[in-house]
Formats: sequence, C-alpha cells, structure tokens
Amino acid sequence: LQIFLGALAFSFFAKGFSGSYMKSMSSQIERRFEISSSIVGIIDGSFEIGNLMVMVLVSYLGPRVHRPKVIAVGCLIMSLGAFLSVMPQFLMGRYNYERITVTVDNSSTSVSACSPASSEGPPVTDATETPSATKNFGCEKTTNSYLWLFVLMGNLLRGIGEAPVMPLGVSYIDDFSKEENSAFYIGLVRSSGMFGPTLGFLLGSFCASLWVDIGVVDIDAISINPKDTRWVGAWWLGLLICGAVNFIASLPFWFLPYSLPKQGENENLKISHLPVQGDHCKIDPPVQPHIYFSLAEFFPALKKLFGNPIFLVYIFLTILQYNSLVGLITYETKFMEQQFNVSVARAIFLIGVILLPITILGMFLGGFLIKKFKLHITEMAKFACITFIVAYLLNLLYFTCSCEVLQVAGLTAPYSGLKHLSSPKNSFVASCNGDCGCKLDQWDPVCGDNGITYMTACFAGCKSSTGTGKNMVFHNCSCVEGQVHGLGNSSAVLGQCQRESCTKAFPYFLALQTACAFILALGGTPTYMIMFRSVSPDLKSFAVGIETLGGRVLGGLPAPIYFGALIDETCLKWGTKNCGGSGSCRVYDTKAFR
Repeated sequence: LQIFLGALAFSFFAKGFSGSYMKSMSSQIERRFEISSSIVGIIDGSFEIGNLMVMVLVSYLGPRVHRPKVIAVGCLIMSLGAFLSVMPQFLMGRYNYERITVTVDNSSTSVSACSPASSEGPPVTDATETPSATKNFGCEKTTNSYLWLFVLMGNLLRGIGEAPVMPLGVSYIDDFSKEENSAFYIGLVRSSGMFGPTLGFLLGSFCASLWVDIGVVDIDAISINPKDTRWVGAWWLGLLICGAVNFIASLPFWFLPYSLPKQGENENLKISHLPVQGDHCKIDPPVQPHIYFSLAEFFPALKKLFGNPIFLVYIFLTILQYNSLVGLITYETKFMEQQFNVSVARAIFLIGVILLPITILGMFLGGFLIKKFKLHITEMAKFACITFIVAYLLNLLYFTCSCEVLQVAGLTAPYSGLKHLSSPKNSFVASCNGDCGCKLDQWDPVCGDNGITYMTACFAGCKSSTGTGKNMVFHNCSCVEGQVHGLGNSSAVLGQCQRESCTKAFPYFLALQTACAFILALGGTPTYMIMFRSVSPDLKSFAVGIETLGGRVLGGLPAPIYFGALIDETCLKWGTKNCGGSGSCRVYDTKAFR
C-alpha cells in the first residue's frame, strides 16, 4: 500500500505538472502556429473532451479491472500525448517571425527602410531575391497551417490518459486501507500533487524565455526580445520533459497486484497461511465495498439528486465558478503581457511562484477552519457566502488597474496632426511616409524618440540605420521628425515603446490577484463540504460524478472558447502569415480587453 501511495502521489504530480505546463504555453502555441485565441481555446478544451469520453466508463468499470495496470496505461497514454504534441516542431522547419526586408547600400553599413525610388515599382524586398521568389518561399508547405491539429490530438490523448488516475487510485486506497486512515491518505496524495502545477509553471517560464529554435539558430541574430508579441519560446522542450515524467510515473504501477490484503488484516493472514505451502495464492480478493448503479436505479438516483434544491444551487454555483476560473487561468498570461508590458515568461513565473502556492494555502486553511470550529452546514454556507462577496467586491478594483493603449501611429495615435493622404482605412500612410511604398500587412515595430510606436521602420519614414540585430537604430525618420519639430536627426529603435505607467501598476494588480485567489480558495473547501453534507450518504460518489461532469461540460469546455473569441474581438492589428491570411494578434485594445 505504501508503494502504491508513493506511485499514485507521483502520478498526481505528473498530471498536474503537464497540465499546467500546457496551460502556460497557450500564447506560445498561438503565435507559433499563427492561430487566433478561439482556436487556442478549442485546443485547450480537447483535453476535457478526451477526459469526459473515458471518465464515465472508467468510474463504472472501477473495481472489475486490474486497477494499477489501468492507471499505468493511463500514464503511458498521457506521455504519448505529450510526445505527439511535440511533432510539429520537427515537421515545421524554423520559425520566421514577421520582419521587414530592407535594402542594403553597397557600403553595407547603412540600411534604408524607406527608399523613395520604390514607390513606383513593386514594394522593396531583399536586393538579391525577386518579389515572386519571396512570396513562394514560405508557401510550399501550406499544410503547416494545420499542424496545430497535432497539439489538439496530443491534448485529447492527455485527457484520455488522465481519466483513470484519480477515480481508480482513490478507490484502490479506500478499499485496502483502514477506515480511519483512508481520508488522510487521499488528502496526502492530493496535496503532494499540488506541487505539480507550480513546477509546471516554473518550467513554462523557463522555456518561454528560450528562443523556439534553440540550438539551430544563432541567438544574436534575432532582432526581437521576449517582451515582443512575435516572440515564441521553446514550447516543445517542456513537453518532452512532461512526456518523460509521465512515462516514469507509469512504471511502478505495472508491478502492483490486483488487490492487497486490507490494512490490519495482514498480520492474521500471515499467521494462518505459514504452515501450508502454495496455499497463499488462494487468498480471495476482499469484497469490493462499491455500490453499482444499474439503469433501473440510475434514473431514480438522478431524480433524487436533482430534487434536492441545495444540490441544484450548488451545481449552478460550480458551473459559474468553473467558467470564470478556467477562462481566467487560460488567458491570464496574455492579459498580463498586453496590459502591463511584462514578458510572457515572467507572467508565467509569477503565477507559479505566487498565485498557486497562495491558492493551495487557502484551500488548506479553509479545511482547517471547518475542523477547528466544527462548522455546521449552515455556518459553512454563511462562511462561503461571505468569502465570495468579499472576492466579488475586490474584483471591482481590477477596473482601477488601468493602463493606456499602446500608441501606434495610424492605429491608436495620429501622425502628429499631419494631414492624411488617403482614406481612413489606410490611415497608416501619411504625407511623411507617402513616398516610401510601405507594405500595409507588415508588423515589425520601431519606437520613435517621441514615444510613439510605428508599425515598421518604413512607416516611420526612416532613411538610414546603424548596428545589427537587436541593436539596430534607424535615423532620419521623417514621421518622427514632424513631431519633434525639426530637431534634425530623429531616430527610432527596434521594438514597441515601453509603457512606463503600466509597469508601475503591475505590482498592485498582482497583490489584488493574490488576495482574490486566497479568498476564493478559502471558501472553496466549505463549499465542497456543503455538497457532501446535503446529499444522502449512498449518493455521495454519484453526486461527485455529476458535479465533475457538469462543471466540465458547461464550464471547462466552453469557457476557453468563448473567452478566446471575445478577446479576439478586441484585437487592433492581426499579424500575417507567410502566405497571407491573418495570423495571431499583435496589438490589443487594452481598455476593451480589460
């Protein structure tokens, strides 16, 4: 039993680890495959779909199967899923982020983004390649755009593999441990599993700060930094580690028996079977203390549960909470990045180090308070109600964590009162860059001296540059000049402008987030206990099943999809793929997003 407990605790750790890692990588996957947030939501939901396909079957078959072996198979399927998700990285080739091609003078020291000569001819591309060649370059493999289906299938497999671990593991412990120990053991296993998500987020943070094609590409040649919305981290690296961890988790289960002697009975078993050789194989497996529902009992039980008003209210509450929590967790990192100008890697790190431990602490404290003050069901309900109201009021403070929208010339800010040349649709083209022949669908932002971001160096009207890679500086930018009133040499640097006031507001936002998480977690345990105390004992496990099913089907599944679709609505500028078509979002309207 001790070996089983250890193995189960590790498998709980493994599933939490890989699950939170996948969650933390959602924005990296979105950019790598150039897909919108709602598709990321669908990829995210595929885990739940896989889980639900098998959950009911597994819970029903429970004791009739060789439980440790089924758990072992589950862990193997999870590791297969992780390895399957990695496949696109090796099929896709390198990641080419959007950047403008610039003409190089013969001296090759100075680079001009805006070459007036090209305004009559086709837009500028590399001096050596013809425009048609560059157009076809990325387009031979159009199948690339569907490679995210591998990640979706991998996630589906992870969901299928995770299903047996919890119900079978918990019932196995319950069957073969002493009555008074079983709750303690189950609590032990679950709390040791809590370290998984924290480590998963830490690994996610580390991987997000590495460049996606690490080891293949010269890092110094990359002109963007992790704060850039085009940056993609090494999302596949952590998945290899997750796959390996899940594989290791499956190993001990292959060697565990179908059944164990019940704790406390093994002493007398040993004594009675010592003299007789070969007879110890015939120990009957203990009778399974499990209630089966035949269909005849199923509907009356369902009717009884849903005829219980407290349980009904509880289910509604669960569904609402699932919706808000799942939506929040899925897009939290994107929100932090867009609002407060922090890199995704740092956002993931902070969630793993601050938010998760605080949430775990809240859950434990909630359980401890119930035990200490021996709270009655009505007292628990009051306690939960107060925590939710406080959390709700705190939530209203989010609206004060304001942050201005990124000032992009022609998108969210005018070109310094210069008259526009063309219709509002192409308001990116002003008199200062009208003769540059810039491509409208490009995004390689530069930050002017005036604190305004331009979509590309071309739109800033820059005529020359110095330096290479990340350190490139553009000079003689006519659009920047117009605003600094002819100070001669107006320059621009690569990357979006930093928004100072937002970075200052970030610690307050984090403190608020932590407080909300703690208070909600505090009320979580009593709420869960209300369900147990309000249904009759014989329906307990059935009630847990219905609650999980309801929360997942109506919460865990749809939330990432509609949250993603809503977030997509607030996008101001979409990226473009190699072959045209919109990719992932580059700039959001931060006010609408919030």
